[in-house]
Amino acid sequence: MSGREKGGFWVGAAAALFYPVSWLARRRYQGGERIPREGGALLVLNHVSHMDPAVDAVFVHRHKRVPRFMAKDSVASAPVFGRIFLGSGGIPVYRGSSTAGDSLRAAHQALREGKMVVIYPEGTVTKEPGHWPKRAFTGAARLALENDVPVIPIARWGTQDVLDFYRKKLRLFPRKTVTHAVGEPVDLSAYRDKEPTAAVLREVTDLLMDRVTGLLAEIRGEQPPAEKPKSATK
Repeated sequence: MSGREKGGFWVGAAAALFYPVSWLARRRYQGGERIPREGGALLVLNHVSHMDPAVDAVFVHRHKRVPRFMAKDSVASAPVFGRIFLGSGGIPVYRGSSTAGDSLRAAHQALREGKMVVIYPEGTVTKEPGHWPKRAFTGAARLALENDVPVIPIARWGTQDVLDFYRKKLRLFPRKTVTHAVGEPVDLSAYRDKEPTAAVLREVTDLLMDRVTGLLAEIRGEQPPAEKPKSATK
């Protein structure tokens, strides 16, 4: 693929909304050449601010791909934004309901069609005071094991300094920097022939998030806590 992946009207609408948001901060990209220019891929990211989807979408789009985000079903029902989310290929997640399997089926289908799926395994913005990744849900592991696509860990840092919705803080000045660090695809060959038991899914989930956390530690120049904050139950 030499040019940009085609997106259509709703991707254009999302770009018109998200690019101005991304301009609220300087950007710094590390390892962007690891983003596949074609074919299915699963991008696994941490989640520190409600601003993340906007800057992450722009990050992927600047690398000539169209991101398909997995997000809570409440996003899909939001006025205006929900229509853009669904129209641009977003995948609503109905966690804890009988339709939860449908969400994963839609993500599986997107990957098999050669699309790029973006997932926040933590499920929501972390409330952990240090903004380190908390214990994640296992949906990303299921997608990673059942699809032969690159699984790429990415750490993003800086959006929490711009927008902290939980603490009702918006800080535009001085202008902040948002960094994306892209890791090498995670080798899951040792797990692909195993039955996807709860223990295996947990092990793979922790492996993926450990890679994200390692990248985040490099950006921050700090060591993460020895034990992850606990929140996910499955």
